Amino acid sequence: MDLRDFVDTLLRFESTGGAEAPAQTWFENRLTEFGFETYVWSADAERLAEHPSFPDDPEEIDTYSRPSVGGVLEFGDPDAGKTLVLNGHIDVVPADAELWSHDPFVPQWDEEAGTVSARGAADMKSGLAACVAAAFDLKQAVESGDLAIDGRIVVESVVGEEEGGVGAAAAALDNPYPFDRDAALVAEPTELTAVIATEGSVMKRLHLTGRTAHAASRWRGVDVLPKFETIREAFFDLEAERTEQVTHPLYDYPIPWPICVGKVEAGSWGSSVAGTLTAEWRLGVAPGETVEEVEAAYEERLAEVVADDEWLSEHPPTFERFSVQFDPAEISPDEPIVGALRASLRGAGLPDEPRGATYGADSRLYVEAGIPTVVFGPGNIDNAHFPDEEIAWEEVETARDVIRETSTAFLRSE
Repeated sequence: MDLRDFVDTLLRFESTGGAEAPAQTWFENRLTEFGFETYVWSADAERLAEHPSFPDDPEEIDTYSRPSVGGVLEFGDPDAGKTLVLNGHIDVVPADAELWSHDPFVPQWDEEAGTVSARGAADMKSGLAACVAAAFDLKQAVESGDLAIDGRIVVESVVGEEEGGVGAAAAALDNPYPFDRDAALVAEPTELTAVIATEGSVMKRLHLTGRTAHAASRWRGVDVLPKFETIREAFFDLEAERTEQVTHPLYDYPIPWPICVGKVEAGSWGSSVAGTLTAEWRLGVAPGETVEEVEAAYEERLAEVVADDEWLSEHPPTFERFSVQFDPAEISPDEPIVGALRASLRGAGLPDEPRGATYGADSRLYVEAGIPTVVFGPGNIDNAHFPDEEIAWEEVETARDVIRETSTAFLRSE
């Protein structure tokens, strides 16, 4: 299997949320060519609406024409061995072409730097391709007689990860295969590090109401911007307090439970005092916490600000959930899949100490379903969603080798 050719083609699909189908058709066809038995499933919006990560209204969950694909390889007596899922998502975030130095969906290979740049290069089509290549290598080793093993490898390409895990949630809730799954590896970009804990998050929309007034007599209005700035400072004070108070041995980040106000819209006219404001927040949730606990902490801090402000007390803001929520997830470092990955990392001369990640991933859905799942892949999350997103090709090849050896060690483990 030519991994570079596979990645180059995969990166050319503009598989943003809701537009994954062409890429998935190509992916399924390639798996069939490689000798995988393929399975295809689609999410049920009503079923997902029952899950706490998703909106309660099925109409808000886009599942139309969004197939997820799984390819299965069986070795020896598959029922006598274990089943390992290698998972990646095909969807990518939109790319603002004006901010890129090249077409985001035409891969640019820099031979001197040893990188490839395209939307999805790091997050996470290269990692998904490495999973396919690792499974293919394992198949060739078995067929050549170099390796005798029992069990199954499943390679999954799922949709809608950026929207809460549409395809993975469907697979976690209702197994699309006629066999059980013993463990999984999600190939998100971890810089070739074993990640056994992922952070959760809760999305909240804040709405403030002031009073508009003409700019020539702005003292007659109530500007929402200073009100918002007071709330913003209070929230970041709470973030700093949580950095000191909420600890976890796998998280040594400067801000382990970050919050972010990613979108703010205020006012309606440049010559009027801003009388309305809407701000969208992401609040980080530590492993061991619940989304509800963190949500309550920020709601309490907001209530303190409101109580100290006469206008806000009389015109209370709203602070409501929207979009999808990510629960934190964590598995024991003693899980066999973690041991297999750590041994493979040591064999490749790489650090093997597990750590936590400040982002959420589809891994949480499998962990919730009782499937121990580790996160490991090439690339840096800092490169994800960025203009000129890129990945070091050497990392992709290394990930292929490590995932192959991890799969072998796991299938051989007791």
